[in-house]
Amino acid sequence: MLLSSSGSDLRLRGNLNKLYAYSFLKMTLFPMAVITLFWKDHIGLSLTQILLIQSILSFVMVLFEYPAGYVSDRLGYRAALNIASLLGLAGWGLYTVAHHFGDVLAAEILLGISLSFISGADSALLFETLRDAGKETFYARHEGRMNGFAQLGEACGALFAGALYAVAPLLPFFLQIGVWFLALLIARSLVEPVRSIAPRVSHLSEALRTARYVFWDNPRLRSTMLLNAALGISSFYPVWLIQPYLQHSKVPIAWFGPIWTGANLTVAASAVLSHRMQQRLGERRMVLFFLVLVWIGYLGLGWCGGIGAFLFYYLLTTMRGLRGPMMLDLTQRESPSANRAGILSLQTLCFRLLFTCTGPVIGILSDRGGVRGALQYLCFAFVVVLPPLAFLFLRNLHGPECQAAPD
Repeated sequence: MLLSSSGSDLRLRGNLNKLYAYSFLKMTLFPMAVITLFWKDHIGLSLTQILLIQSILSFVMVLFEYPAGYVSDRLGYRAALNIASLLGLAGWGLYTVAHHFGDVLAAEILLGISLSFISGADSALLFETLRDAGKETFYARHEGRMNGFAQLGEACGALFAGALYAVAPLLPFFLQIGVWFLALLIARSLVEPVRSIAPRVSHLSEALRTARYVFWDNPRLRSTMLLNAALGISSFYPVWLIQPYLQHSKVPIAWFGPIWTGANLTVAASAVLSHRMQQRLGERRMVLFFLVLVWIGYLGLGWCGGIGAFLFYYLLTTMRGLRGPMMLDLTQRESPSANRAGILSLQTLCFRLLFTCTGPVIGILSDRGGVRGALQYLCFAFVVVLPPLAFLFLRNLHGPECQAAPD
């Protein structure tokens, strides 16, 4: 039994199922499997403009990521998820009246801020719920399940995306509004567990102290965040490139939804199995496996053409699913309760900042040399960048104990 049978503990036990449901809904993205086509064909954007929007979005999320996590630690994780749900409703609602670049950018900014409030808050709430029950050692297992439900949600949303888009381009967006309304209802029903709160000091001083702990005092946490950001972005570029890649490969649009569904089911299955593979292989061989999946995935996408070449994308989604629970578990172990969401948000900030700096370049390469050409450049980049980051991570993983956390 996970928790005792008191009324409070029963409500906390319910958090687990509600967090699974919230993860499912937050990623049930009906427009996602066709959104690049919507931007190109319905709004009239180029790939450079699309990745420029995503780069601006990442910059906005860089600005909001840590403040949102900090607010989550102070106001509560439940409050943060309620704010995120309201912003999600507003963002997808704006898409239903979007006609040009500025409308899309405004909608994406609202959705980006929504993701900033989710980032760290849901995982921190999960960890604190388990910690309250004395079961935090099972975090990776439940994080894997939460990721699995998230990817299952995206798979379900994508399954009929092509057909819905063919009927009416705006239909997936109207369905998305209903999804976020359900997410809001679930967020309102969550229970905030009792946890440590940082001493009342200057907000700026507390933020700077937490950042110092992450990037200076704790080399294990720093190297984990850097490798996680690089691995994360390796599976993120294809999210925006795979749809024009399929279009260029003459894949029928009716296949787009099932292909996207298959990708997300791969992430879901990999996330659920992540903790078992970690126990069997250990962190060192898991990281080496991540690198091999990235390199083979980009080699296949960049140099193998034809209608079935998209299958190499599934290697990247497999890596994405395996990576998430393991790397988050390692981050959680090094994070103090009072600053947990803030530290998790800093991890996402690293990823977003990296994409902000590189996204427009990939868009320009894709427009000028084609999507396959951009994927070839990315393959070379990850062959150069990933090995030293993996070396630093593995060197620090079993190194000496770090300085005390800023509780």
